[in-house]
Amino acid sequence: MGGSSDAVTATNILGISAYYHDSAAALLKDGELVAAAQQERFSRKKHDARFPEDAIRYCLEAEGLCLGDLDRVVFYDKPLIKFERLLETYMSYAPNGFRSFVAAMPVWLKEKLYLKAVLKKELARLGDCKVKDLPPLLFAEHHQSHAASAFYFSPFERAAVLCLDGVGEWATTSTWRVDGASLEPLWEIDFPHSLGLLYSAFTYFAGFKVNSGEFKLMGLAPYGEPKYVDLILDKLLDLKDDGTFRLDMQYFNYCAGLTMTNSRFDELFGGPPRKPESDLTQREMDIAASIQVVTEEVVLRLARTLQQETGETNLCLAGGVALNCVANGRVLREGPFENIWIQPAAGDAGGAVGAAAIAWHIYDEQPRQLN
Repeated sequence: MGGSSDAVTATNILGISAYYHDSAAALLKDGELVAAAQQERFSRKKHDARFPEDAIRYCLEAEGLCLGDLDRVVFYDKPLIKFERLLETYMSYAPNGFRSFVAAMPVWLKEKLYLKAVLKKELARLGDCKVKDLPPLLFAEHHQSHAASAFYFSPFERAAVLCLDGVGEWATTSTWRVDGASLEPLWEIDFPHSLGLLYSAFTYFAGFKVNSGEFKLMGLAPYGEPKYVDLILDKLLDLKDDGTFRLDMQYFNYCAGLTMTNSRFDELFGGPPRKPESDLTQREMDIAASIQVVTEEVVLRLARTLQQETGETNLCLAGGVALNCVANGRVLREGPFENIWIQPAAGDAGGAVGAAAIAWHIYDEQPRQLN
């Protein structure tokens, strides 16, 4: 398949997110988003994490391009920094976490640690070409990709950006000031202290699947009473007035184990986690209502602090927590910002869009063109 002359003379950048959840691809032509797709739409496997072969083919075919017409390919995070975080975490909790370490390391040592070679091999197979003929492969940072996906496709000339998710390389919460094509990092909260992982811990405890069942927990919240809010704030979450926070890790198991919570967590909430697909009880409804209230309060405080620090009137949101539409609604109604823009693909799928935009605006130093 050969590309059209107009498409080939343009600068074509492919962004990819993959290998965690919500794999996706996005294509920018001279900075304009011309195609984007999530792999699950083709494979029919929800939250498909595999190399987004079909999504990439779709993006290329949408513009009549072949792999050789691309100027560069950008991956949405930096696996070596993520590996560093995993090793440091396991060392911090040793000898606890040995089972988790044994489960994780073979995948890293076989594939993820050598992700550049894996990606090149997959791309070469996709394009039926030799690795040496591939376009340059770049790597963006995870939260940088989130921030770029939020701001560069917003209608704002300048804004503050708040990214909230489980974890990227190290960051779980990050703040940014953006103006024109600049993307200035301000401060961040690092793993293991994570609002996204706290919400996922309650997702797990309520018997839903982590990284996909969080919307069920949010939907369950209106059926309960927030009776555990004080308990969460007293035992699990040290929340400051400015929205920054720390988790008490003695109640969580995700750093060193194969589950999100542990027996201490069970004791706090009157028993073990709900078994998946079993009947929902009032406890799960009240737990959902409680963690939803806490999440909203954290997001509100962070938004107010960010506005005070930057003086910006516009806010962009991205990261998996930005998919919590109830919290977003409260920021819109009660927060200090005049305008809010939320990345529609706020989770990792949107990272493909952000990674491509980073190459265009930061690597190539191209200005933004607002419509």
